[in-house]
Amino acid sequence: MSIETIYTSAACNRTPDSLDWGQDGLIYFAASNAIAVFDPKYQGSVKIIRTLVGHKARVNTVRVVRAATECHGGIHLVSGSDDGTCILWNTKQDGAEANPARFVLNGHSKGVTVIDAFVDAAKSLIVATGSVDSSIKLWHCVNESTFECFQTIDLRSGLTFAMKLLSLPRSNATMLAFATDTDVVNLCVRQEENFVQVEQLKGHFDWVRGLDCVQLPDSEDWLLATSSQDTFIRLWRISPRESLQKQKDFEEIRLDEDITIEERTFTVRAVDGSEYHYALSLESVLQGHEGWVYGVHFSLHDSKLHLLSSSIDKSLIAWTPSESGVWVESVRVGEVGGSSLGFYGGKFSPNGKSIIGHGFQGSFHLWHEDEEQRGLWNPGTILGGHFGGVRDLAWDPVGGMYVITLSADQTTRIHAPCNRKGEVTWHEIGRPQVHGYDMQCLTLLSRYRLASAAEEKIIRIFQAPSNFVENFRALCGVASDPEGDAVVASNPMGASVPSLGLSNKAVFDVEQPEPDKRHIKDMYPEHYFSPIALESPPAEETLMQNTLWPEIQKLYGHGNELYAIASSPDGSLIASGCRATSADQAQILLWDTASWRILQHLTAHQLTVTQLAFSPNGQFLLAASRDRTFSVFRREETAGSFELVMRSDKTKGVHTRIIWCCDWSHDSELFATGSRDGKVVAWIGAEQEQPQGASAAPFVQRSVLELKNESITAVAFGRKKLPDDRYLVAVGLESGVIKLYGLGQWDLLVNITEAHAHHMTVKRLSFRPHEESHQLASCGEDGLVRVYGLKL
Repeated sequence: MSIETIYTSAACNRTPDSLDWGQDGLIYFAASNAIAVFDPKYQGSVKIIRTLVGHKARVNTVRVVRAATECHGGIHLVSGSDDGTCILWNTKQDGAEANPARFVLNGHSKGVTVIDAFVDAAKSLIVATGSVDSSIKLWHCVNESTFECFQTIDLRSGLTFAMKLLSLPRSNATMLAFATDTDVVNLCVRQEENFVQVEQLKGHFDWVRGLDCVQLPDSEDWLLATSSQDTFIRLWRISPRESLQKQKDFEEIRLDEDITIEERTFTVRAVDGSEYHYALSLESVLQGHEGWVYGVHFSLHDSKLHLLSSSIDKSLIAWTPSESGVWVESVRVGEVGGSSLGFYGGKFSPNGKSIIGHGFQGSFHLWHEDEEQRGLWNPGTILGGHFGGVRDLAWDPVGGMYVITLSADQTTRIHAPCNRKGEVTWHEIGRPQVHGYDMQCLTLLSRYRLASAAEEKIIRIFQAPSNFVENFRALCGVASDPEGDAVVASNPMGASVPSLGLSNKAVFDVEQPEPDKRHIKDMYPEHYFSPIALESPPAEETLMQNTLWPEIQKLYGHGNELYAIASSPDGSLIASGCRATSADQAQILLWDTASWRILQHLTAHQLTVTQLAFSPNGQFLLAASRDRTFSVFRREETAGSFELVMRSDKTKGVHTRIIWCCDWSHDSELFATGSRDGKVVAWIGAEQEQPQGASAAPFVQRSVLELKNESITAVAFGRKKLPDDRYLVAVGLESGVIKLYGLGQWDLLVNITEAHAHHMTVKRLSFRPHEESHQLASCGEDGLVRVYGLKL
């Protein structure tokens, strides 16, 4: 059996400098504790093609090494993490099993928040790392196998926000420019072995957050850009000079009657003892943003210099110098509406024809310059993902046309295969719920009806609006869709969220306001729905604003926050359980979806029910619990109510720790339970002729899989048998690994490692229903959602 990753969804970490665009055309960004690599031109669309796993905590910063062809050991990428390490990666290394992490730099006692890497004049790699431990460390290569720290700069109680290494002209001395939690930028030059401070850039009046530099074309001069929380960008020029004026520290160059430039100078001593002189002057001050400017990035293309600035005011601005030398705003792109908090960073593509920005909510925003009409920038197709742990997922029950996921980032999202010009690529196409509480569990009652629960005491029911159904059919090429026809005929067009509300309110008609009257939706446009016709996957602003589902019902009954929910195969019943410390709280509530009333209280457990599952034939309800037991309820044919027919033994049972997960086989013949003690147990129906006495259990233990020192957190059965008549079972572990087994005797078929699965706890696994081939969806605490194609 072989496995292919069809789709990976991930958000960018919410830190500045957590994304970079490499010379190879690939974008590298921090995704939880890993680095995701995404191709913005994959088959005319976009796709995450790889994840690099090596850090043990959140990755804060990712930087592509320039001049990587001459770089030591083929290192192309550096990253810094909250685990206190910096990793140097050889991302071009051949072979899937080869470890791309070449060197791990250990030395900081706290998280690394900013890094830069630079190939100096001697063709050796220098790495600078800044940390929350109030220090900057400089590293260089000692031999083929080791990097060592050759200098530590103590910042006392300061924090580093931005850092850049460059090579001064003529002397070829390496300069380090860094900004701390002050309004000053420090310039240090490497003299003999160590870096020594030679000058400071003063002028900002709030923390400096962004820093970049570029050597001017056809010149020896360097231009340094600094951006600050004071909303200004300052450009500084560093120029070599033949000699210094001895009588004063700076000279004033008179440009005009009223304009003078203050030019300060410093001297650098080379290895051979000769001295080189440099002048430092303020080139320009750029004002255009209304909020903190988090990042600046230079690009040299079309033989012109460009500067991209990214701000919390929801805009990215590209600046270019005019013929007179004055820097002007050439293009401004960004978000309109929505409730996000702007951009943490932005980058030009290597050819300067595209711009990517990453936002506060982990979202990506991509623009391409129009090939025919220069200066016009069009939004590009982009990928999206959750920026919190993903806790649950479900497939569309009709034909597996989409996966819906739910996360601690307070959103539910719909991921679907979009058919564009014959190429099928997966994208996020809808965001039915944006909530005020962290989400916990969900279930689909039908293709267009969703029940979800957050860390609150109610279940909310949503129904798809007609505008979503029309766009879903168009993007995914859905032909036969009777339920969708009914939705389009009778349901509201969309939904909006009131400014102070948690519920999605239905929007039936979009009025055009009279010229002299202002409607509430004109005062708060970011919260109001407007119908759209999608021809390509929606952008972040559209997802947040125009793909909500109206809430049609709230179910009250639980005394604590909801934890588990499941629906019967026909969608007529919902079973739910909440956080519990007693038998009363641990009762499972059974709801009728026709009347939205409680039908039954099912009692079996002492502590929180961790997962619920109805059998595919609708006859059984399975519940797993924190109290180390599971229970099975059977539906009575006459009354239609459920009664307890089996409960495992707490003291003598096969599971000795919390049972995290359970699932039924597609034919309802057996089920599996997985627990923290590393055991997955398959239970099969007892022989039909066995008399159903009081002590006779309807299901008996068939086989046990035991994985030492592991915790089983997710289990799922394939929707059909393997060709050799075995059941296909997917098992997810706390470590992030996914294993696929053939059940007769738990034969391991495929082991999906952390780099291709998850690097944190696997929360849920589910196979695609009614499908010719096997497809598996997984989600994890790392915020990743993946869909795999299995080839037998």
